[in-house]
Amino acid sequence: QVQLVESGGGTAQLGGSLRLSCEASGSSFSTYNMGWYRQVPGKEREMVATISSSGNIITADSVKGRFSISRDNAKNTVYLQMSGLRPEDTGVYYCNAQWTDWKDAPPRRFDYDYWGQGTQVTVSS
Repeated sequence: QVQLVESGGGTAQLGGSLRLSCEASGSSFSTYNMGWYRQVPGKEREMVATISSSGNIITADSVKGRFSISRDNAKNTVYLQMSGLRPEDTGVYYCNAQWTDWKDAPPRRFDYDYWGQGTQVTVSS
């Protein structure tokens, strides 16, 4: 069981900045693929940015050039630096951890997918 605890949400003005943090429990953080997703009422959860265990980054077109994801494996933490905030960035931001283990003989694949509780980001104009 992995627990993800997000922090850093809040209210920002148009064009402002916020930094979200997500700290994960456990000792295998460096092997997790981490991501930030967001959701607004009535819409599906959407990917904002992901960073793999090897550091490969994928960023949604809607936030490219404004948001950046990073990770600190020594602190078991993934960050989302948000700048140039817009009202359409408002939503609940969720941290996600995914990884795959191979166990047993013959080996069987186990996929893991954990979510944090979410943190509210509100951008006012």
